[in-house]
Amino acid sequence: MMRTILNAAAEPAHDAFVEKKSEFIGDACHVDDLGEALAFVERIRETHPKSRHVAYAAIVTDETGRVMERMSDDGEPSGTAGKPILDVLRANELTDCAVAVTRYFGGILLGSGGLIRAYSTGASLAVKAARKASIVQCRRYLVRLDYAQLGAFQQLLALVDGAQLDAAFTDHVEIECAVPADMEHRFADRVRETFNANVVPEPLGLVARPVEER
Repeated sequence: MMRTILNAAAEPAHDAFVEKKSEFIGDACHVDDLGEALAFVERIRETHPKSRHVAYAAIVTDETGRVMERMSDDGEPSGTAGKPILDVLRANELTDCAVAVTRYFGGILLGSGGLIRAYSTGASLAVKAARKASIVQCRRYLVRLDYAQLGAFQQLLALVDGAQLDAAFTDHVEIECAVPADMEHRFADRVRETFNANVVPEPLGLVARPVEER
């Protein structure tokens, strides 16, 4: 099962460590495409104008399921920075995210092996600090409710790890929601029991959405 990072680019997950006087700073965030990943990396560069390197890797999956990857060593020896960061993303089965590792050079050369370990560690620390979610196949529903039923429905939806996607308020309430596919039967049973079969969710298409890991 694929996963993603929930932290926004404006407030990325963050951690750092020092290796032989060089400081390595890891930042991780959610992105929807590679353009957002590049913009995130540029924001990190602006935050650390005196750093020596800002290496990064990003993975995104488009609507057709095609996986796209991008990485950069940013001046470090080839294969010693971007690739180790990318390997961390792959090992954690992550998509739709970017990780940048910033290096402030401390004057001591680490060698290829040392650089690979350092950038891998920086990426791993950022991923560990991040809020993560599993990407789950969900069923979308349209649910028509009276206003008096709304609170009970929202509590019910939370109990099955569902999410409200949209809402329209007129003389009644129309909620579009998503429920994990493996919770469909439980959701239907709960709705029937809670509203005495007076509320009947209308099933729509399937959608993949992130469900935060607890």
